[in-house]
Amino acid sequence: MGRSVLWGIVMIIKSSAALRNEYLQISAMAKALGEPIYITNKGEVDGVFMSVEAFEQREKMLAHRASILEAELARLAGAPTYSMADVRSRLMEKYRNQRACESFSVNEIS
Repeated sequence: MGRSVLWGIVMIIKSSAALRNEYLQISAMAKALGEPIYITNKGEVDGVFMSVEAFEQREKMLAHRASILEAELARLAGAPTYSMADVRSRLMEKYRNQRACESFSVNEIS
């Protein structure tokens, strides 16, 4: 198995010919390791192969990071921030209002 270390990260490298000839083994390796496999063409990195599960996990992680970045940018731009006590208080108030509306509607119908 071709391995290379870049910035302290072990990279698995396979040629495009190996992908073509050993697809099932490379697919099983990608699923087992959960890491991308770099595909080369004529010695140059040309693409990345990874399992669907690893891809979906990576997409979820990137979306989560994007939402954190968005919140941080909003905070830096002056958007209001709330303490845990503030959030709890607002949720309790919302819950009480919802319960009051539900009980009012039930009494109205009865």
